[in-house]
Amino acid sequence: MTATDGASAQAQPVWQRELQRLRADQQQVRAGGGPKAQQRQHDKNRLTARERIARLTDPGTPFDELMTFAGYGMYEDVGGCPSGGTVAGIGTIGGRPWMIVANDATVKAGAFFPITAKKVIRAQTIALENHLPVVYLVDSAGVYLPMQDEIFPDQDDFGRVFYLNARMSARGIPQIAAIMGNCVAGGAYLPVMCDTLIMTEGSGLYLAGPALVKAAIGQVVDSEDLGGASMHSAIAGTVDYKEKDDDAAIARIRALAELYAPAEPAPFARRRKETRPAPERDLTELVGFDGSKTYDVRDLIRSVVDGGEFHEFKPEYGESLVCGFARAGGYPVAFVANQRTVIKKKLKSGGEPGLRTRIEVGGVIYGDSADKAARFILDANQAGVPLVFLSDVTGFMVGRDSEQEGIIRRGAKLVNAVSNSVVPKITIITGGSFGAGNYAMNGKAYGPRFIFAWPSAKYAVMSGNAAAKTLLDIQLAALKRSGFEPDDEELQRLYDEVKAKYDTELDPRYAAARLWVDEIIEPNDTRERLIRALEACAQNPKQEEFRVGVFQV
Repeated sequence: MTATDGASAQAQPVWQRELQRLRADQQQVRAGGGPKAQQRQHDKNRLTARERIARLTDPGTPFDELMTFAGYGMYEDVGGCPSGGTVAGIGTIGGRPWMIVANDATVKAGAFFPITAKKVIRAQTIALENHLPVVYLVDSAGVYLPMQDEIFPDQDDFGRVFYLNARMSARGIPQIAAIMGNCVAGGAYLPVMCDTLIMTEGSGLYLAGPALVKAAIGQVVDSEDLGGASMHSAIAGTVDYKEKDDDAAIARIRALAELYAPAEPAPFARRRKETRPAPERDLTELVGFDGSKTYDVRDLIRSVVDGGEFHEFKPEYGESLVCGFARAGGYPVAFVANQRTVIKKKLKSGGEPGLRTRIEVGGVIYGDSADKAARFILDANQAGVPLVFLSDVTGFMVGRDSEQEGIIRRGAKLVNAVSNSVVPKITIITGGSFGAGNYAMNGKAYGPRFIFAWPSAKYAVMSGNAAAKTLLDIQLAALKRSGFEPDDEELQRLYDEVKAKYDTELDPRYAAARLWVDEIIEPNDTRERLIRALEACAQNPKQEEFRVGVFQV
């Protein structure tokens, strides 16, 4: 057995352990409020959110859940908010991808926490950018009042949900809502602003419930007269279809969804060819979990593209970034990927006598790599081909030589190209995503249509050891100013505390909890998730004009 084989054999147990941990955490999160809360939902003759989605989507088709870990580890002082109290993702209805957003009434009666609003807004944003029709399965008690100041007033808070309702409607993106439980207060605007509104018997739709009406104006009224399905159907005329129960409402949604005209495909999707299988490879054998193992990112690309065929752009120049064209699921795609091998860089003549090469570290972006990637992104936009970023980046190169070579200017050029790109962009974080490297590799701030992370992803301004030492130095300086000189034992304790906190924040669950990534996916699911993400992107036929403004040269 070679040394490489031995390293792969040692890495496999780590990946197996981490994937088991991921699946266990997903199972726990997807349990929502737990078995007792699920039973209470069934006792009301109602399905849970995930049961509703399973019956709504076409049999045998996958439901690509998004933001599963929303709120993970947050709000623990009030019992937590698993999955942000709502389930969102893309499922197939009538052969067409739909964004589905379903309140989870087993979590605080489906009340909106701050992360709930942000999750619904992100789901709507994905639908808006990709022209995905939307189904809302509404079963919510409204805003979680103890946190109303964090949910209600800001630009990207609760009100943005209704703003996006209106914007999608204006762009002709279908929206269907089904009220299958409570729909209270400001949340009542969401379903009513949709194209079609369905409501089940026993549900309630009102700006103020019976108790609040009595407190506010002294009127005593029961729930059905105030906002029941029969009242809204026969008297107010708010509801388009009244249904007996969840199953009838789901059947109605499916019947209506199948009537919609098919979407016009995006320009890139019109060049789709027949899918060819990718070479079979276990990606956990290729990529190490902790980032210490070198690998050739071309092998990763070939493992997710049709037929393993990859047309590399400028393969001998700027080698720390690998760029090129391929197809995935028949769709044309353009890859920008961090190379993770050690690179022997050829230097220009006229340097130090006898020196014609230097060693470059994988995962670092050098000046020539930034130039190459910026140019390639222009090519991808000129060709109208979606960009896929495979991010395993330490950052930009630092030091005297790099600064004199203009790394800031050249890095800014890359960031400009990423920022102004108009083709669909999808990011997959396979390892590190540190500092300005996150920006150059199309991090969340740069408008990716989708951003996925492997369980091995690490998401922060700098790596754990470097950050821990920097933070420790800051703490020590403050302690010394106050007259305290820690001994070696105290120094180690402080370092361990700082490192543990930072390591927690490096975990992709921390990023996913805050919606910095859309979903944590398993490495060997990458190809299928990428293809289905491209299928979602293909629903938007419009592409803006590509303009980059002033380019640093």
